[in-house]
Amino acid sequence: MRRFLSLFSLCFVLICQAQVKTFEVSVTNPMKVDRSDQPVRLSLAGQGSVVSAYVMAGGQEVPCQLIDFNQDDCYDELCFLADLKSRETKTYAVTLNDGPQRQYPARVYAEMVMRNDKVKEKNKQNNYVESITARGDCANSYNLLHHHGVDFESELNGIRIYFDKRQTLDLYGKFQKRLELKETQFYTSDEQKLQGYGDDVLWVGNTFGLGAFRGWDGTEPTMIDPVSSRTQRIVSYGPVCTVVEVIDRGWQAPQLPNSPTPQLLNSPTPQLLNLTLRYTQWAGHRDTDVEVIFDSDVSSHRFSTGIINVKGSVEFSDKKGLRACWGTDYPATDTLKWKRETVGLAILIPQQHIVSEEPANKDNYAFVVAPHKTMNYKVAYCSDNESFGYHSAQEWFEWVKRWREEVDNPIVVKY
Repeated sequence: MRRFLSLFSLCFVLICQAQVKTFEVSVTNPMKVDRSDQPVRLSLAGQGSVVSAYVMAGGQEVPCQLIDFNQDDCYDELCFLADLKSRETKTYAVTLNDGPQRQYPARVYAEMVMRNDKVKEKNKQNNYVESITARGDCANSYNLLHHHGVDFESELNGIRIYFDKRQTLDLYGKFQKRLELKETQFYTSDEQKLQGYGDDVLWVGNTFGLGAFRGWDGTEPTMIDPVSSRTQRIVSYGPVCTVVEVIDRGWQAPQLPNSPTPQLLNSPTPQLLNLTLRYTQWAGHRDTDVEVIFDSDVSSHRFSTGIINVKGSVEFSDKKGLRACWGTDYPATDTLKWKRETVGLAILIPQQHIVSEEPANKDNYAFVVAPHKTMNYKVAYCSDNESFGYHSAQEWFEWVKRWREEVDNPIVVKY
């Protein structure tokens, strides 16, 4: 019996060891400045069924996160954040295993919540959902969700995306560097304001807001409409990053008159596009990653994005895809209840996707873009309310220049 138990124990240990994979990842900062909270993303393709992971560096455990993008119960990516000194290369030991995933303090937050008629307070709604789909003929998708769309944040920012044809990014300004949307739900009470919580700081209307992706009809932006269905969903909640998606199916987007398939312009069944917009918010970041993903080639179309022309704003552009502004306006039509808010906005688009940088008009600082099938870009903002941020156009524009330099010199990951 003892011999049998010993053999059983040995087999059990060998099986467990066979299910554990450990490898090293080297991460290098190519710049001469220290950099913190740099995202490291590792594909898990070919790693088999990964249930959990942990990461070590210099004898210290580093919080990490597993992400299942297509929700097939198989993780696609492992990510963590690296802190690197000037020109430093740091080695991280990654372990994949089948034990329970370790829990780390959340540095990001995401929420979708529907109104509960039994709860009267606007910041205590509790009908939480993870995904919602509206048919194209939905009369008022904007009011289906409590705060009009999914919201998410890092310690530095807070964003909600309107659940309607605009799909605009609306902004929450903070006084302190912390997570707040769970408590305020984008509807900060008077008591919370006295406690130093932030609030909505931007009126967006039908503009781009902060980098909304739209169609282009040859002269002006068009909404994401009509569609056969519109979906918002939370892909990942954190603790390192939160990922949310907006999915538009059956979008009848404007087509170029000289497109390779001009017959579609007058066809009773025009080309329908399926679009996924994926937003990733990393901890410690005021910028947000945007991925544009079509499931077919869209070369016969042009699209647009940009930032709102905040009333009285001044503009910065490097004419290479970086555009920013600094301005002041009321965040709502009720000018008695709300004070004027000053914000800095910025968008950064890879040059290869830019068709034109449009002149500013009363609504937007716009770009016409051609993603073909996919495109990545970034957006960022600050509020003058921040105790930790920027308080003039000059300061903000200096930050966006440094931001561009970091984006153009990403950390180098080898594993």
